[in-house]
Order: sequence, then C-alpha cells, then structure tokens
Amino acid sequence: MRWQGRKKSTNIEDRRRGGGAVRTGAGGSIGAIVIYLLVTLLGGDGSQVLSQLGQDGASTTAPAPGGTAQGGEDELAEFVSVVLKDTEDIWDVLFREQLQRSYDEPVLVLFSQQVQSRCGTASSATGPFYCPGDEKLYIDLSFYQELKNRFRAPGDFAMAFVVAHEVAHHVQQELGIMNEVHAQRSRLSQAQNNELSVRLELQADFLAGVWAHHTHKMKGVLEEGDIEEAIRVTEAIGDDAIQMQSQGYVVPESFTHGSSEQRKRWFAKGLRSGDLRQGDTFAIPASQL
Repeated sequence: MRWQGRKKSTNIEDRRRGGGAVRTGAGGSIGAIVIYLLVTLLGGDGSQVLSQLGQDGASTTAPAPGGTAQGGEDELAEFVSVVLKDTEDIWDVLFREQLQRSYDEPVLVLFSQQVQSRCGTASSATGPFYCPGDEKLYIDLSFYQELKNRFRAPGDFAMAFVVAHEVAHHVQQELGIMNEVHAQRSRLSQAQNNELSVRLELQADFLAGVWAHHTHKMKGVLEEGDIEEAIRVTEAIGDDAIQMQSQGYVVPESFTHGSSEQRKRWFAKGLRSGDLRQGDTFAIPASQL
C-alpha cells in the first residue's frame, strides 16, 4: 500500500509514553465508531486478536511499516494516521453520494501498554478496541508486532484492515444499526445474541471491503498483493480459525464473528461491489450468511 508522503488524519490523539503532544481533529463534529463488541473482536473479552496469516515466504508488497524501536513505531503511527485519513475521505464521499447525508469522523487514540478510557482501564493485551462512552478508538501500536510475530500476519494492509474494520463499526453506528442491535440484546438468548453479533461483524467485513474497493478506485494506492493479503487476513480471523488455534477444537454455536469462509466471502462481496446496499446481513437467513 503506497502511503509515504500522503495526507494524515488530524483525528488522532497520541497518548504514547513520550509520544509528544496530543493531537485532535479540528472542525466538524466527531462521531462514534461504536461497539464494545470490537473489544472482543480484536482481543478483549475472549482474547480474540485479529488475524492469522497462513502464508510463508516473502511478501510481494513493499516493506511494511512498524518495528520495535521508537522510530519504527512512529512510522507505524504515521501509517495508521494515513489509513484513517483514507477512511475519512472515502466514507465522506460515500455518505454524500450513496446516502445523501454527512459523515462524522471518529477519533483514534494511540497508547502504549495501558490506557484509561470511559470504559475503564485497558492494556495492550486487550488489542484495539472502541469505547462507546467516549466515542474513541484505542490502539496500542505493538499490536502490529502481535499480528506479525504471533499470528504470522505481516504486511501493511493487514493493519490497514484492522483500522478499516473498526471504522466500519462507526459507519454502522452512524446508520443507526448499532443502536438497533443493542436494543435487542436484553430480549435474546445467548445463542440469538451470538447470531446477532455474527451478522454485525460480517457486515463490518463487508463495509471494510467497500472501503478497499473505493480506496483503490479513487486513490489508486493499493499495490500488488494487498488484496490477497486482506483476503488471507479475513480467513485467519474467523471464529473457527481462532478457536482451533487457541483450544484445538471448534464450537460453532459460540461463534460471534463468523467463520473464516463467511468473513472472506463478505469482505470479497464488498470489495467487488463497492455498493452499500448489498451488505444487509440482517435480512437473510442464517444459513445463507
């Protein structure tokens, strides 16, 4: 993914130790990315971190950002900021052109080791998460190394997918989908709640695919291998893949995010179509998800 020298988002708060001044977005209203479910998705409750890339060998893309040294982490912070800016640009256009409304941009907080949010204290082990209480997304950049080293998911577009999927939940919030889902939860059984979560997450995968479609179309910044990398990541983060890795067996009725096949298929559908109208995962039978 070509990102060096490109415009960065101003909707960043840098709370890293020694990370310098806090930066926030100027102008416009700041919307909600929404969903504490993302804590689960990316490593919170259940320790479900994102991605497991089943590919060995050299990458066909340009060297990815990141590193253990402060210089490498600062570079990764710039990369994440560029990706966030891309999501802002793309969703602003899509909201105006496809939905005839404005898009409120989320804020992303960078932290190191531990952070305090209105949802409580979180550590880097939580993984990237969103706090609905303060409407901010939190990422410890060491998560990139977690993807690369523990889950064998190197590459800049793997991390870009993490950001895009999180922002997709913000899109769901903007559209009122998140409120509808949360309003139903108290009336449902655990099994029904799990199915609802799967529908929500598959739709977010679809929306991340929509973002990738339009990012390539409008900006032409994706490189050879980026899409293949994203497809492999969606396969690696399926509930079945994560459960097999963590416990050695699969419990389908406990799925909250969808199988590897489902997640790959919905991301690919968004990537092919770029059409928000094709992503209603709540309107089809569970057997067709």
